This record gives sequence, C-alpha cells and structure tokens, in this order.
Amino acid sequence: MWLCPVRLRDRAGWPLYPMDPDVLYVNVGFWSTVDLRPGEPVGSRNRMIEERVSSLGGHKSLYSDSYYPEDEFWAHYNGEAYRALKRRYDSAGRLPDLYAKCVLRR
Repeated sequence: MWLCPVRLRDRAGWPLYPMDPDVLYVNVGFWSTVDLRPGEPVGSRNRMIEERVSSLGGHKSLYSDSYYPEDEFWAHYNGEAYRALKRRYDSAGRLPDLYAKCVLRR
C-alpha cells in the first residue's frame, strides 16, 4: 500500500488535474490483486474505490486502471480544457482521447 501526501506548489495549478493549492491530498495506491466473487464484474471493486474517493472530494491519478463513466471522468479531469487542447493539437482526431486511453470499458 502506498500513502503519499501531495500538495500543489504552483498556484496556477494543473488544468487537467484540478487540485486546490490550499488542500493537502493523499495519494493512495494498492499493488495487488483481489479474487473476484462468482459473477462479480471486472473493475467493480475499483469502481467502488473511485466512488468513495469522489465522495471525499478527490479523484484518481491516471496511472492505474480506471472505470469512470465518461461524464464523470471529464468532470474530474477538466473535459472542457482537454477538448480545447485536443482541437488545437490533434484537430484531425488521429489519436485517441484521454478517456479512451485511461478508462477500461466494462
């Protein structure tokens, strides 16, 4: 298990990973597997963690599997700013977007 305090140093922030510079966050990570119960969908426990983290005012770092519904994902990771960047740097849509890269479809 990983517990790492994180505080935003730059008051300008990170547009695609919104954080309040006056709040101390804790990055929590788990490295392991959990056996699924019969009939339990893949990702259901990750999704429960995402929901709990959201209820506490946080969101995941995108280095692990994610299972957010698309509207919730873009609410956490500033979809409006991302779409502006995507239009500017990949207007032909040659590359998958951030959601397609980060979220495993159930």
